[in-house]
Amino acid sequence: MLPDHAETTAFAGGKMLAAKDDGVGLITFNQPEKRNAMSMEMWNGFGEILDEFSEDSSVSVVILTGAGNKAFVSGADISQFEKNRNSADAQAEYDRATGVGRQKFHDFKKPVIARIRGFCMGGGLAIAMAADLRIASADSEFAIPAARLSIAYAPDAVKRLIDLVGPAHARMILYTAKRIDAAEAQRIGLINKMTSEEALNDVVLDIARTIADNAPLSIAASKLTINEMVKDESRRDMDAVKRIGEICFNSADYKEGRTAFMEKRPPRFTGR
Repeated sequence: MLPDHAETTAFAGGKMLAAKDDGVGLITFNQPEKRNAMSMEMWNGFGEILDEFSEDSSVSVVILTGAGNKAFVSGADISQFEKNRNSADAQAEYDRATGVGRQKFHDFKKPVIARIRGFCMGGGLAIAMAADLRIASADSEFAIPAARLSIAYAPDAVKRLIDLVGPAHARMILYTAKRIDAAEAQRIGLINKMTSEEALNDVVLDIARTIADNAPLSIAASKLTINEMVKDESRRDMDAVKRIGEICFNSADYKEGRTAFMEKRPPRFTGR
């Protein structure tokens, strides 16, 4: 995905991998023998990587991907259900244990692209929907099998599903638990773009590097503003939106953007 010289760091016993190169951070869900199903340990490792990338000013955008060609993330690791999710009380404890990593993901301020190939199911689809952009290969498949397990899909994930595809398609996906292909996912708005398997890496990297070349403060302002505007009006933090707008207009990057435009050259943004 990234050039060979990009150094990879292992987390969660090697089941989560982190790498970075030229403004792009890469997070790999690395449990291919289970189609990258998310374990509790992987959620902890995910949070640790996000902390590192959040503090690293050299990382402007993050790509999420699954190891191998079979799956992005096929869902939660069902082998842990009997021990950790066998009742409402156990589920509450599971949510608490994995909640730190989930919250770090939802609070992450930099743009995130989900690079999807193969199965993207259940909790894996929830991860993809929480990313800012979703790019999938034509051989990808999507589903929420909660109705086949007699579990309730998390309310925040249901909200994201509705925001992306609308309530009618959300009902069809949740009630039937049927798989849909990438073409249908693109048609209903579940993913941003479908591409061939061969072109997937190039398409995702082109989008990531385009974002990385843009002004970091402006991207952060756009992400914050979009996140606030999709909330109920009573819950929007418009003061935060105003503050980040003022930061942009008072920044050295705003001056650089104007100067570069007048000089007809690419801008050199620093995030300040």
